[in-house]
Amino acid sequence: MSVLAPAPPIEEIEGPIDAARLEEIRAAGRPLVLRGLVRDWPLVRAGREGNAAVVEYLSRRPATRPVRAIAAPAEEKGRFFYNRDLSGFNFHAAQGALPVFLADLLKASRMPDPPALAVQSIELLDVLPDVARENRLELLPQVRARIWIGNRIRVAPHYDIKENVACCVAGRRRFTVFPPDQIANLYPGPLELTPAGTPVSMVDPDQPDLDAYPRFARAWETARAATLEPGDAIYLPYCWWHGVESLDPVSALVNYWWTEGLPEGIGPAYDALLHAMLAFRHLPPEQREVWRGMLDYYVFESEGDPAAHLPAAAKGVLGPPSAGLFARMRQVIRQALG
Repeated sequence: MSVLAPAPPIEEIEGPIDAARLEEIRAAGRPLVLRGLVRDWPLVRAGREGNAAVVEYLSRRPATRPVRAIAAPAEEKGRFFYNRDLSGFNFHAAQGALPVFLADLLKASRMPDPPALAVQSIELLDVLPDVARENRLELLPQVRARIWIGNRIRVAPHYDIKENVACCVAGRRRFTVFPPDQIANLYPGPLELTPAGTPVSMVDPDQPDLDAYPRFARAWETARAATLEPGDAIYLPYCWWHGVESLDPVSALVNYWWTEGLPEGIGPAYDALLHAMLAFRHLPPEQREVWRGMLDYYVFESEGDPAAHLPAAAKGVLGPPSAGLFARMRQVIRQALG
């Protein structure tokens, strides 16, 4: 295992921001810590009073539907990850009532060597409607909040195919971020079997094995990190890698994922990546180069609009985006796959 120098800090600003400032932040395309963004939330105030207070606040009038909780044994040291042969995970999942999970979490907070416990990415309005109404981020009124609750846990670096504002509401959380172009240096894990959707880095940032993953040293040169206190938030741009470590025995985070500017009906980009792998990855090298040029021309528009020389009636799938165009394209793709 290797020891790397601490990552430099993520840039930060202080205090509340308005919609115009958020647009400036998004346009910059870099992570940014937003100190004190939600410091006045009742949930944050409860978190400052201690573990019992935040558990009591979250236990008030929850919805009756069960939540999915995950747990890893104490010997995993809080890291939710794969098992040794990558045939599954080092944690187990179960359904149950949120108040039961919260009681178990409070009990574990008094243990010297507790298991890792977490409830992840549940829609706040569905499970804790009162909490959702009392703790609102007016900056993103159209986005449904999600809550993450647990103890001292570590989530491997991964990316989300969305923009994200994540608000630390109880306990401290440390974020370590990497730009999207570091994907090769982060050694992504399996595509089909992932802890939470998109692939995760196989490298443990706390104890990187540079013999097994030598390019991670290059990724680390681009890394930035920050510790959030309750009331702080972080903005993460689209597809930025981020590893997250919860530092306290009771920890909660509320986040907001969203995408903007996408035409209605557009296809999922991740699905297209899988289809591209099906079609191109195992072609002979000279044929792959041909299709690389095709993709650059038609998809990434390396030479400008590929249909600029065609009359409007003849553009077909190269025409301007619309729900109808995307529906026709889906029909063509279904026929081709069939």
